[in-house]
Order: sequence, then C-alpha cells, then structure tokens
Amino acid sequence: MSGWEAQPCVARGGAGVYLPRVSRETDIETLPILIAPDTRLKTKAKPVAAGDDARLRDLVPRMFATMYKAPGIGLAAPQVGVGLRVAVVDLMRDDSPDPITLINPEVVAASAELALREEGCLSLPGHYADVERPARVKVRFLDQTGAKREIEADGLLAACLQHEIDHLNGVLFVDHLSALKRNMILRKLAKEQKAKERA
Repeated sequence: MSGWEAQPCVARGGAGVYLPRVSRETDIETLPILIAPDTRLKTKAKPVAAGDDARLRDLVPRMFATMYKAPGIGLAAPQVGVGLRVAVVDLMRDDSPDPITLINPEVVAASAELALREEGCLSLPGHYADVERPARVKVRFLDQTGAKREIEADGLLAACLQHEIDHLNGVLFVDHLSALKRNMILRKLAKEQKAKERA
C-alpha cells in the first residue's frame, strides 16, 4: 500500500488523535537528522502527554519518511531535534514493511545474557562499532493507536529497541565504547562533516 492512511488513535489521557498507517512510498516531507556532537542528542527526552496529540500527528509520519529515506531501521525523535519520547522502527525483513511506533517506551526486563552486535546510527553516518547489550529485552510502550503494548525481542530487534531508547535518554551507541574508540569515531566524524561543509 502506498501513501498514508489515517486511523484513529487514543493517546494517554483519553485525547483522540490520528496517526498514519505507514508506507515507504510517500511524498511526506522529511526532517533533517542531527549529527553528533549536536548537544540536543545528549538531552533526555520528555514523556509524551495528551497535549502532544497534534505534534504527534505531524511528527510520526515525518519520522518514518525520514528513516526510510536515509535509509535506516530506527529513528528517535531527539535525532530530528524533538525532545519527546517517541521512536520508530522497521527492520524491513524480507523487504516487507513492518513499522513499529514506540511512544514512551521503556525496557521493563532484560536478560543477563549479553550479545555483541555491530551498530551504526543515522546521527553518526558511516561509522560502526560492536556494542554489547542484553541479548533479550521486554519493552513496554504505547503504539500508534494509543494502546499499551509489550514486545519481547531478541537478535537485531532487541538491539534496535535498546539503541532507540538510548537516544531518548541522551545516549549514543558510541557511549557504550571505550573512551579511546569513542573519541576516534567522533573526531573522524567531525573531520568528515567539516569537509562536507567546505565542499
């Protein structure tokens, strides 16, 4: 299905909003993605409240459009300069859209077992590193309909959910690395961004 199909949503507090059904084929305007070390990426986001309905109607579709265009598999609101606890995820397994809207997500359980996985980030373009995180997590959130949901995830989805929730807490994947590795990546990224600005 192409374009966006509105569907009813009830946000926390009972306020009615409409959030879109998502498709990768859309002409919705994208948002600029902040690049580290932008200080807004290090600020903890505020919980979404009932009064944020109108903002969500505009924000969520544009976040999905931005993520798909980048392309990426996850995007958090702070990455587009919005300090709300909202993230979108779509692993696009088998090239089939499977979008997830996460409003006020929180990790409520995590395995003692850890897993090492290479991660990248749209806010640190072109840079990757192995990050160790809990192998399995349970995440509680409100979905695009305003319903309370839980996801139990492992593998790539577990890593992606933790990565995006980190963004909502002002944490980047490089913050899980040693100071040496983190500084090497940030210095290289800053050099690349300066070169782009001069070009």
